[in-house]
Amino acid sequence: MLSFQQPWWLLLLLLLPLLIIWHRQWGRYQEAAIRFSALSLFDPVLRRSAGRRVAWLRAGRLLMVALLAVAMARPQITDVVRETTVEVIDIIMVLDISSSMLAADFKPNRLEAAKEVAEQFILDRPHDRIGIVVFAAIPYIQCPLTHDTNVLQSLLQQVTIIDKEHDGTAIGMAIASAINRLRDSAAESKVMILLSDGSNNAGELDPTTAAQLAAEFDIRIYTIGAGSRGRAPYPVNDPVWGQRMVNVEVDLDEATLRKVAEITGGTYFRATDQASLADVYRQINELERTEVQIREYRNIEELYGWLVIPATLIGLILPAFGGGLLRKGLA
Repeated sequence: MLSFQQPWWLLLLLLLPLLIIWHRQWGRYQEAAIRFSALSLFDPVLRRSAGRRVAWLRAGRLLMVALLAVAMARPQITDVVRETTVEVIDIIMVLDISSSMLAADFKPNRLEAAKEVAEQFILDRPHDRIGIVVFAAIPYIQCPLTHDTNVLQSLLQQVTIIDKEHDGTAIGMAIASAINRLRDSAAESKVMILLSDGSNNAGELDPTTAAQLAAEFDIRIYTIGAGSRGRAPYPVNDPVWGQRMVNVEVDLDEATLRKVAEITGGTYFRATDQASLADVYRQINELERTEVQIREYRNIEELYGWLVIPATLIGLILPAFGGGLLRKGLA
């Protein structure tokens, strides 16, 4: 980037057009040392040669003044080098895909609403490594820790409700699976975001024991209980009327989810609709800030020498050109 340390010297450049105008109007009548009544007394070739030399002398002086004016303004080229250090956070998003996530108290259902909000959360954290674990009766690694948001989004969109054979809610096993992905992480902060709409009813490991194990590895767990209070519309297949909605009790074990968060130093949130779920993720986004440190180094190169040297050379050449060569042309 080009800059000038003393830019007011550039105002001298404004005098150059004034000098040119002054010379054309009045100055040329005051240059001659000896006046003659008529130029026709001189050879035409000599007159043209002398005129060109005078013009070159005048242009050389103006150029010398312009170069010195710009040089005194101290032009510099500044090259800024930025060194960015990012203290990343490793995050595993643990998402319930049991059949209860089909409940329509979120639109179009809990799972699709959770996926939409999770996708925005991913886009808001471009510096962090994020992975996805889905679970029902058994946990599955949907996406390992990665910086690639495109891969994360694509794999998140492929998440669907589990089949009936593997239906259930194994919260403890889901936490254990996520721990396996985070325990060897070198990140300063390791976070798990667990969203479920039910209670632990499958797996060999209970959620509180899994949470204690997570605390041993300094993994903080934010838990989200998804579901309206009381009853929620749920789709069922009626042999006579086809698919219809029936209201079912919301079976959400808030006490366990709250305990899991407390053991690991996290926070429990309750989301009863899309708006509150989006607000929960915004709060987590604020709580887990990624630190980005930027250091700037400036390399400054002074350019005045490139202007002073040619100006000096012009100053040395002009007397010889004007005094010696011009007199030689008149001899």
